[in-house]
Amino acid sequence: MERRSDGHTVAPPLARPAGQLGGLTRAAVPLLRAMRPRQWLKNGLVFMALAFSVGQAWTVRQPESWTPLLVKATVAFVAFCAVSSAEYLVNDLRDIERDRLHPRKRRRPLASGALRPRAAVLAAVVLLAAGMLLSLPLGWRFALALVGYASLTLAYSFALKHMVLLDLMALAVGFVLRAVAGALAINVPVSPWLYLCTFLGALFIAINKRRHELTLLDDGAADHRPILAEYTTGLLDQMASVVTAATVVAYALYTVTAQNLPDNHAMLGTVPFVLYGIFRYMYLVHRHDAGGSPEDILLTDRPLQVTVALWVATAMVILTLSRA
Repeated sequence: MERRSDGHTVAPPLARPAGQLGGLTRAAVPLLRAMRPRQWLKNGLVFMALAFSVGQAWTVRQPESWTPLLVKATVAFVAFCAVSSAEYLVNDLRDIERDRLHPRKRRRPLASGALRPRAAVLAAVVLLAAGMLLSLPLGWRFALALVGYASLTLAYSFALKHMVLLDLMALAVGFVLRAVAGALAINVPVSPWLYLCTFLGALFIAINKRRHELTLLDDGAADHRPILAEYTTGLLDQMASVVTAATVVAYALYTVTAQNLPDNHAMLGTVPFVLYGIFRYMYLVHRHDAGGSPEDILLTDRPLQVTVALWVATAMVILTLSRA
């Protein structure tokens, strides 16, 4: 109690919560950054089955039939975001010292000291548990796919990323598991060709990411990521050429062989967008030293954004007109 000059006593003012809230905000911001929300864009692959399952997942004339599927796909997306963020925290905990040798990654919250390791461990456990709980209403098959994804990414953080070629394959399989899980969440069949396209496309991105790391770090590449000593830019360029050709051929075959796509092969009209998107990405990698952060490319490069939008719009128009 405090005594005023007139002799009366008054209670001291309540402590302002602003300082506490400010402290929580300062702690939450590094954690959110460490969760890599931009990377959640990759989890959008769980919506792929929803978009391409004609008559089951996307029906203009009967919106009541696809609304529940959209809700399920959204829950699947959130579950993958939670699990993937947990895995990013685990990966950054493992690579704190190595990230400090990287000109960009050294600014990550854990590497820079902005986030304490104990807080990262606690957040990873909570996120992993939340993701698994969200998977339960979507069925045991989706839950199993999510467990497989979590197991693969953990194996990648602890072992696979140190194994030549397998490190690239593991990254690509992670994308395929997202696509598979999206189909399992809404219980619709998806053409195996689409899974193959997903694998090849992800492998293309992973190869170019390794190339970017090699060119950016130069002689210090192996100090940051030992596996980079096993690669050369020439080798990665040859691998990218093979995967690029395979991706375009696989996608073209998908558009004419998938049972859930129009029989008139009109989806072949989307091939030029895929081809341009791949060429644009390669141009950014080779001429602008991009590729280290694929999500940044998609979020910042306007021609690539327009290409994706045109691909989606063209596919939806073709599917709608073919069903009319």
